[in-house]
Parts: sequence; structure tokens; C-alpha cells
Amino acid sequence: MPDIPWSTPTAPAPDAEVYVMASRFETETLAGALRFFLKAPGIIGQIRKAPGAHGVALRARVFSRTFLTLSAWEDRDALYRFARSEPHRSSSRAASAYMRESAFTFWTVRAGELPLGWAEAERRLAEQKTEY
Repeated sequence: MPDIPWSTPTAPAPDAEVYVMASRFETETLAGALRFFLKAPGIIGQIRKAPGAHGVALRARVFSRTFLTLSAWEDRDALYRFARSEPHRSSSRAASAYMRESAFTFWTVRAGELPLGWAEAERRLAEQKTEY
């Protein structure tokens, strides 16, 4: 399945520090993966309109039932406001019914380091796996 490449909804100030989140989701079943995949474009669209969003990308491996997200935010509060907003809030609650595993990691970078790459996100997820 094709990835949704990095997009920049709002460019940060060149000298800004940016809050980054990477996540990894694995579904229990292929049907769950298809549900997750079908919801993903709407959530990516929501991020692109969210106040404080500086970047977003999705790596979808539907047949492996694995998804990676990568996003950059003005600050932690901007990310949390997005996470509590609809449709993300309802979608994430519904997805918990068919998730096998979820992992998240957070860090900061200088704005000049954007866009971020998958290698760094995957390395950090492997090092600091936090289950929810």
C-alpha cells in the first residue's frame, strides 16, 4: 500500500523548536487493518487543518497489519488538542477494539530538521516502546 508522504500544513518559524510524535499501530486482524487504513486519510486531513500542526506522514503496511505515523507540532498542547478533537477522538477509541499493539514516542527537533524521516522514527520507536 502506498504511504501518505510528509506534508507541511503550517511551516514553523525557522528557529522554532518542534514537538514530534511517532506512533506504531498493529491490528489483530486484516479486517482491522483495512478499517484503520480507510479511516487514515480523514485523520491525516484533520491533522492538516489542526492548529499548530507542522507536518504529518503515514506509512501503511496493510497486509502486515502495521501502521506508522509521524507528526510535528508547535508544542505538546497542540498535539493533545488535536488528539482530543473529533473525529480523531472517536476513531482512536473505536480502533482500540481491534488493535493488537500501539507504541508512541515523543521528542523535539529544530524546525530546520523538518521534514522528518522514517529511519529516525523507527529507531526511536524501537528504543522507547511505550504500550497503551
